[in-house]
This record gives sequence, C-alpha cells and structure tokens, in this order.
Amino acid sequence: MKQLFNKIASIIMALVVVFSTMSFTINSHFCGGTLVSTSYFSKAKTCGMEKKQENKKKKCSITKKNCCKDVTQLIEGQDSLKKSGFDTLSFDQQLFIATFYYSYFNLFEELHNKVIPFKDYAPPFVVKDIQVLDEVYLI
Repeated sequence: MKQLFNKIASIIMALVVVFSTMSFTINSHFCGGTLVSTSYFSKAKTCGMEKKQENKKKKCSITKKNCCKDVTQLIEGQDSLKKSGFDTLSFDQQLFIATFYYSYFNLFEELHNKVIPFKDYAPPFVVKDIQVLDEVYLI
C-alpha cells in the first residue's frame, strides 16, 4: 500500500513539473468582431476574406481596411527550476525537518513480536474438571 502511494505521488509530481514548464500558443482568428476559429500549437484557419481583399487590391488602387484580425496569445512556462538541498536550509529548518521526520516515522513503527517465555512447554493434561468438582461456576 505504501509503495503504491509513493508511485502515485511521484507520477503526480512529475506531471506537475512537466505542465509547469510547458509553454504553448493559442491562435485565434476574428472576422468582424466574431471568433471564427481557435487553434492550439498551429495557425488558426481563416474565414477566406483575406483572399477576396487581396484580389481587390491588385485590381484597383483604393484599399479597404481589413475586417479580419489574428490574435496570438503566448502562454510561457517556467524556464528555470530551482534545485535546493538539505544543506541550503538554515539550522532551524534542518532541525524542524529532522524532528518531524523522526517523530512521524516512529509513530508508524511496527509492533514487535511479544516474547512468550513458555511457548516451548505443553500445558499439563487435565485429568478432572476442577470447577465442576468444586461446583464453582462463572456467571
């Protein structure tokens, strides 16, 4: 049970480290103020209005303002991980951790086998039931 808990905790901690250091982008394409498409890790699909306006630009010299816009959000992960050891802690912190560790793990110490001094000796044979002979009964 304890090994299973340790394995689950280590997997969860590894996933926390991976997801806290991972960075990704969110690309969104808006056309006229409405969201047309959103994409993670790649460029968002367009609505096709850019192609129509590019063709118009070639034919006439007057250009119209583009109604479409692309928005890119970059979510950066943590770049540096801090490794700290037991030696970098102050003396009070080291004392607290050592005391906590000692008291916590001694709390769950296994019980020792009780020493039975007469386990190798057999009990005497009962020849007669003494309680019945003396008529002593427990109620």
